[in-house]
Amino acid sequence: MSKPSIPQGTRDFSPAEVRKRQYIFKTLQTIFELYGFQPLETPSMENLVTLTGKYGEEGDRLIFKILNNGLNAQTDEYKGKMNVEWEKMLGKPYTSTLITERALRYDLTIPFARYVVMHQNELAFPFRRYQMQPVWRADRPQKGRYREFWQCDADVVGSPSLINEAELLAIYTSAFRSFGLPVTVKINSRKLLAALAELCGLPEKMMDITIALDKLDKIGWVGVAKELQERGIGDDGIWQIEKVINVSGTNEEKMVAFADIMQHSAAGMEGINELSKTLAYYKASGQEPGREGSEIEVDISLARGLNYYTGVIVEVVCSHPDVKMGSLGGGGRYDDLTGLFGLKGLSGVGVSFGIDRIYDVMDELKLFPEQLAQGTRALLVNTGGENEAYALQLLQQLRASGIAAEIYPDAAKLDKQMKYANKRGIPFVLIAGDTERVANRVSLKNFTTGEQLLLDAAACIVAIKNQA
Repeated sequence: MSKPSIPQGTRDFSPAEVRKRQYIFKTLQTIFELYGFQPLETPSMENLVTLTGKYGEEGDRLIFKILNNGLNAQTDEYKGKMNVEWEKMLGKPYTSTLITERALRYDLTIPFARYVVMHQNELAFPFRRYQMQPVWRADRPQKGRYREFWQCDADVVGSPSLINEAELLAIYTSAFRSFGLPVTVKINSRKLLAALAELCGLPEKMMDITIALDKLDKIGWVGVAKELQERGIGDDGIWQIEKVINVSGTNEEKMVAFADIMQHSAAGMEGINELSKTLAYYKASGQEPGREGSEIEVDISLARGLNYYTGVIVEVVCSHPDVKMGSLGGGGRYDDLTGLFGLKGLSGVGVSFGIDRIYDVMDELKLFPEQLAQGTRALLVNTGGENEAYALQLLQQLRASGIAAEIYPDAAKLDKQMKYANKRGIPFVLIAGDTERVANRVSLKNFTTGEQLLLDAAACIVAIKNQA
């Protein structure tokens, strides 16, 4: 018999790990609610047609497709059709509704757009929603990259105002400050990328340039230049792109330089104006760029390789020198995402938090509060007989006082129960034997100090709470 295992790119989480992850979720939920966002959940699977064509050619390859039921149909006609479809799927990227009509969700944004279209008459716009659920991608697993992982999204639809971008920047900086995690929030505009394509004299190559630039952090400029060349960008165009992405200085200095280079591009000037207004709104809301380790940085190389972004785009990376990790979050403006489903003219903007990567970085840097590891605070030893009922009464009093407590279910040897408490990291053990029951007392052993006291229930509760 083979050993049990889990699919590659997935993980189990121990109780201690789940508590840490819940800390992240609760922190984000508090911030989302503070900013007026409402919770939403959508199904784990979507119709394949809902997802296909929304993430670019590379994204489409990573969608986990679900086989239709009934693939073992017995008719010769059905089998013949199936054989033809399978041959096509094996030969090249191809999808057959005969074989698959559904898929696991790739992200939370497209399902959200689908939801808005389906429920448009019930919603009050602008509609602000947050969503925290797992997503799936058929990617090659590596550090910080999983096939099953959680995203936490916050989106606003029904308003073109750049105040929304500024608010989402504030959500990012507030969240990472709460985590104690130093980050850089990179910001750009897809309109500047369109202007880059114009500078190259190849406006139709905007998506090719975007896809290549999106890999800058992974393969460096040499790798990007090679890919640009392979995608049909000439040497002069590559030189123009390199010149622009090498612009340095403060955000304001970069904007001045971009305006000089792109002064003849309407798209470029519009993108510069968007970035300037977003940063001004952010500052006006009391958020000071660079404060407490959450820096906002204009980065024209930021591409965000998803087809649906149309305006300001953002990405969060950890700025701690000892951490090597990809982006911890990202998002941007999508002017007509719902138009993909027939609802035109509804602008939206959103950001996403990569929960699994945030967890990994916080765990590596030991940023989780120590008390998160605490579950059960007190264990009632079970000595059997009449003492069992007495211990259960004490257990109820502890829980009524807000102390997480449990009773060992079996009347086992004392040494076994003590070892159990020690292995679980339970700081207090309460012994309610014959002597204690008759005296209406309990022996409280503090595993941290080694001290053991004979107390009544009320004093025992106070002693445990004083050691919180």
